[in-house]
Amino acid sequence: MLRTERLQLRPWRDQDLPAFATLNADPRVMEFFLNPLDRAESDATVRRISENLTRQGFGIWAVEAFGVAEFVGAVGLSVPRYETHFTPCVEILWRLAYEYWGFGYATEAARLALDYGFRTAGLRQIVAYTYEGNLRSRKVMERLGMRYSPEDDFDHPLVPAGHRLRRHVLYRLDGEVYLSAGS
Repeated sequence: MLRTERLQLRPWRDQDLPAFATLNADPRVMEFFLNPLDRAESDATVRRISENLTRQGFGIWAVEAFGVAEFVGAVGLSVPRYETHFTPCVEILWRLAYEYWGFGYATEAARLALDYGFRTAGLRQIVAYTYEGNLRSRKVMERLGMRYSPEDDFDHPLVPAGHRLRRHVLYRLDGEVYLSAGS
């Protein structure tokens, strides 16, 4: 388990499933995804996440906020299952329940995941990407010290051509830069 004074990244528990399903069904949380997830899709996502954690030694953890809630969302590292100009890679991602936005949890938890990725898993680079108009996530990427280059913008291969969410921006963070900055 990874922790700060306020948060813990931990393995998933069965009791996280209803809260994760509620988060995945919330149109505010899923605004920049193709579709909200129903309960079966949400539960299947947790099964895949748990398998990846076991297989890879890193992955997407459940986020607990001490004294606030046992489950506020998910943050972690993932290997995309499609090809584009920057794959293969490891991405960092976050998805928090709407009521926990604005407290700095995404940035704080993502820093834990970055630290694990670079110091423990020995990753050389971690990327993050989102729909170009997702300014909240882009701000988190910038607070994490990730760098954006317009040359890396891409059309997400899993988003249909012509869809408003197709165009994505990519941010990168190199392990050497992260470690030398004393993060």
